[in-house]
Amino acid sequence: MKLSELLNEDRILFDIKFENKEDAITKMVNSLSGDPLIKDLEEVKQAVLEREKIMSTGVGNGFAIPHAKTKGADGFIAILAKLSEPIDFDSHDGKPVNIIFMLIGKETMVSEHIKMLSRISRLMNNDEFRQNLINASSKEEILSLLETEENKYFG
Repeated sequence: MKLSELLNEDRILFDIKFENKEDAITKMVNSLSGDPLIKDLEEVKQAVLEREKIMSTGVGNGFAIPHAKTKGADGFIAILAKLSEPIDFDSHDGKPVNIIFMLIGKETMVSEHIKMLSRISRLMNNDEFRQNLINASSKEEILSLLETEENKYFG
């Protein structure tokens, strides 16, 4: 499974403004309302917030990967937010984030969840790719950038 197959224009929040980390997580999860893979929106939100309490998913370089495995989901859901203004996400490097890539997975899909998180991390560790996402001017461009970059690594 590819990340570019999990995302579509409905799952990209483009040039959005969040007040803080909790606001970002809440609004990103709420944007999934009506998604057939979401069984319980509140359960999903709580799972992501609980995971965030364990350790911040602000991994550095202006990027965060909030995620959770939950019984509130019935498969994998990815959502990407390109922020209009960076926010504090308690990142490991102390810098604010401007790209948030959220991954929600069914609680029984542990190995797949780890594999997808690893894939996101590998892509986002590429400085040029990350900067291209920040500079993207549309949802379509973000999808194209992701597909092209993913194909370089994962065929």
